[in-house]
Amino acid sequence: INAEYGAEIPSGSMPRTVDVILRHDVVEKAKAGDKCIFSGCLIAIPDMSHYRMVGGTTQSVSKGSSNTNVKNDDGIKGLGGLGTKDISYKLCFLACTAQSSDTSPSYLSLSEDQQLNTEEDVAAQFTPEEREEIEYIRTRSNLYQQMAKCIAPAVYGHEEVKRGILLMLFGGVHKSTIEGIQLRGDINVCVVGDPSTSKSQFLKWVVSFLPRAVYTSGKASSAAGLTATVVKDSESGEFNIEAGALMLADNGICCIDEFDKMDPKDQVAIHEAMEQQTISIAKAGVKANLHARTAVLAAANPIGGRYDKQKTLRANLNITPAIMSRFDLFFVVLDDCDSITDSNIARHIVRVHQHRDAALAPTFSSSQLQRYIKFARSIKPIIIPESAELLVKYYRQIRQADVGGGIGPRSKTAYRITVRQLESLIRLSEALARLHLDDIVLILILILKLDSTSICRRSSTITKKIYNTR
Repeated sequence: INAEYGAEIPSGSMPRTVDVILRHDVVEKAKAGDKCIFSGCLIAIPDMSHYRMVGGTTQSVSKGSSNTNVKNDDGIKGLGGLGTKDISYKLCFLACTAQSSDTSPSYLSLSEDQQLNTEEDVAAQFTPEEREEIEYIRTRSNLYQQMAKCIAPAVYGHEEVKRGILLMLFGGVHKSTIEGIQLRGDINVCVVGDPSTSKSQFLKWVVSFLPRAVYTSGKASSAAGLTATVVKDSESGEFNIEAGALMLADNGICCIDEFDKMDPKDQVAIHEAMEQQTISIAKAGVKANLHARTAVLAAANPIGGRYDKQKTLRANLNITPAIMSRFDLFFVVLDDCDSITDSNIARHIVRVHQHRDAALAPTFSSSQLQRYIKFARSIKPIIIPESAELLVKYYRQIRQADVGGGIGPRSKTAYRITVRQLESLIRLSEALARLHLDDIVLILILILKLDSTSICRRSSTITKKIYNTR
């Protein structure tokens, strides 16, 4: 079933769908969630769903019946009187070819296929001018800060949030063990804050920036809508799998707004998708293990609407500890009253409404950023022994601090530091190496700094990353 693109739906109209018939090798060229262009013809086929319905509108009367409602002089009215049903037809599209709607080199895909996304293959897709442009961007000074300013330029401030989203776009390296266990490389980010702090604007920008990104609301989404469900086909009577938001965002990013307002039973359904990146279904005789290789960008409101600084992050959120441990980064955005900050924000908003796009002057355009990220994701950086020792040392420090309360009072600890936090540090280090187009994870200096107003990373601490380039 091909659904109408959301941006092309007329005002006040519902999205329309049409059945597309694919045959032979064309079937594998279109997957759930892809935006494709089909070439073929429009045909009319009989609607066989009515023939599978039990019973009908026909009525048989035996001879000598005393039914006064049936008159013998009326004759036969249509085919229904003969015990048959009228044939109805429906329109379908018979596709001969199927191709992606965007085949340009700047088409950004977050796929981690080792055979298709090598550095040589991705570089061959760009023109010599584009390759020189990528090399020029890499040599820029303060590249991390300059690229962070290009994330949602219409939003003023929130530099830490933009840096986290930038690292999420680059992502870590997907790995697999000898036993076949998949280790995720996608970075999950959660933004928690007061109302009117541009949380939804970050989600909308990511959806517009990435071609394979899905936006959904936690309040209006069910467990089946987020993962997948099994439905019965009205024509064949067979059970089929319908993809949910996480499955449609495979090799992309799933943006979930109002994450804290999800029902607890719906939150349990995404446990497997956020860590193992798979969706397992065993219903109605259908047993399947589907891929959900997607990063999750969530936005949540604190309990009561306002973030209470006197409470910990865990006490301010209506999220289970199991889901909180699956997020790599937590950002807390507060709406504090400050005359200088309020004046700057007001000037920025007025300037955007007055001059629109002319008021936004990012260092890199969206196409330049997409090409750079596409090439950077083809790099598979490795961890050198020096960096491995630093990561182990830092993890041991924060682990002991969480147990003994070395970092602030014991009550300030949000929840325990687990191995997932160590994997988060590895993914962030690999994303930072990709950002600088380095094939190894160089020395990463980690400095602890308590700051509850900017970013809450795990146990109410933030990590300031200083990257020493070669």
